[in-house]
Amino acid sequence: MKPAALLKVLKKQLGYREDGSHRTGGSHRQFRAEGLPTLTWAFHSGDEIPPFLVRKILTKDIGLTDAAAERLLGLRR
Repeated sequence: MKPAALLKVLKKQLGYREDGSHRTGGSHRQFRAEGLPTLTWAFHSGDEIPPFLVRKILTKDIGLTDAAAERLLGLRR
C-alpha cells in the first residue's frame, strides 16, 4: 500500500489530521485524531508500506481489531 493511500484511509475513516505544530525530523510526520493515539511514521511517497506494517499500524498502534482493520481497508464486509 502506498503511504498516500493509507493516509487517505486514516483521514477519511478515522479522522486523523497531520499535526504541524510538532516538529519531527526528516520525512517523519505526526498525525492526531480525537480519541485515538498519535501516530508518527516516515512518509516516503514512492515506497510501498508492506502489509504486515499496515496491519501493525491499524491494530497495534491505533488499537483496532483485525476484523475492524480489514473492514476499514475494504477487505471484509
